[in-house]
Amino acid sequence: MKFLAKEIAGLAGGKVEGNPDAAVSKLAKIEEGTPGALTFLSNPAYAQYIYSTHATIAIVNNDFVAEQSLPETLTLIRVADARQAFAKLLEAYNQFRMNKVGIDPSAVISSSAKIGANVYIGAKAVIGDHVTIGDNTIIHPNVTVNDSARIGNNTIIYPGVVIYHDCVIGNNVILQSGTIIGGDGFGFQPNSENNYAKVPHIGNVIIEDHVEIGANTTIDRATLGSTIIRKGVKLDNLIQVAHNCEIGENTVIAAQTGVAGSTKIGRDCLIGGQVGIVGHVVIGNRVKIAAQSGIGSNIPDDEIVQGSPAFGIGDYKRSYVMFRKLPELADKIKELEKKAQK
Repeated sequence: MKFLAKEIAGLAGGKVEGNPDAAVSKLAKIEEGTPGALTFLSNPAYAQYIYSTHATIAIVNNDFVAEQSLPETLTLIRVADARQAFAKLLEAYNQFRMNKVGIDPSAVISSSAKIGANVYIGAKAVIGDHVTIGDNTIIHPNVTVNDSARIGNNTIIYPGVVIYHDCVIGNNVILQSGTIIGGDGFGFQPNSENNYAKVPHIGNVIIEDHVEIGANTTIDRATLGSTIIRKGVKLDNLIQVAHNCEIGENTVIAAQTGVAGSTKIGRDCLIGGQVGIVGHVVIGNRVKIAAQSGIGSNIPDDEIVQGSPAFGIGDYKRSYVMFRKLPELADKIKELEKKAQK
């Protein structure tokens, strides 16, 4: 589908400079622009490419001043912030592309399930007994939603996601492919025969509104009660969140992090990749944890930590400087020992 410059300017709140009827049907980086493509320029480091781009339309900041002649085929759209405007257009484009409605004939849907208005359910999806799905929600092919799960409005569930029984997914949530919500926690109890007996997990997972969960991330159901992902949380790919954890509002966690059972993480935290967090600890609000850190104890509000085991980032950096100097210090100690012997 084609979009005209004047239509794009209307969506982006910008002003056309050039041909208002210039048409585009694809998106491109400015250095890779081709005829019929829409691009943008916000970083001055890429300004050189606007003079040679073959894109048809470029979104630029209002204060952009051309230092040489622009291609005759290029139409500009001037906006207050080119990056934000382009991001807004990307979102609109994505929504347009994802705007699917209807149920594929191969989907298996229980007669007791309640399906909202304008819902899309893709091929070979399975919707269990007493499931509730809200309005405008998109469920892609090969998704499994087990009995009594609830999914809110305007939520997108990508192919291959599994949502176990009784779990609750809020509004405007995105679950990327391979996500598993509500699998059993890692709970086993040694018995008299020195075998491990499985501990039943009869709780659920609650994911609040505006959460996005990356591909192949797993969130375990609670033993009792709920594992809770609060409003606005963003989880990267390949993250493990164990049973009975709680992650506070607007916390962001990068890939390959593991959170052990019953840990509570506060709001507005930033947690780097490959962080390991032991069970039953409390991490305060606005905490920052550097990548590959190991967390073995509680962390108060507003701390920045690094290391394994993690401690204050300032002390860590000073200690690391000393650690790198250990060979040099060892040589000096040997020299001093020789002098002392003499």
